[in-house]
Amino acid sequence: MKVEVSDQVAEFIRRQPPEPRRFLRLALRALGDERGDIKALEGPLNGFYRLRIRGYRVVFVHAVSRQGRSVIRCIVAERRDIVYEVFEQLISERIRKRGG
Repeated sequence: MKVEVSDQVAEFIRRQPPEPRRFLRLALRALGDERGDIKALEGPLNGFYRLRIRGYRVVFVHAVSRQGRSVIRCIVAERRDIVYEVFEQLISERIRKRGG
């Protein structure tokens, strides 16, 4: 399955030192085969998933591309301790843009 990364995910990975950048990229490649420490999120985040990569988390969703193919869309990547705060902020900004 194809893995698509948001601008935030790509930029986050680029900012990492070489070793973490390497294992983040390897984990995202494995995600295409749905391998890795994946967990479905619950409550208000139902429908989203997280990929655990050492002290980092990637929040993603299963989606359909414009060509009608199944894809994995990685929405946000961040350190474990703040990833859900960053995700919430990103979602809030998208909602405001659509409503305004």
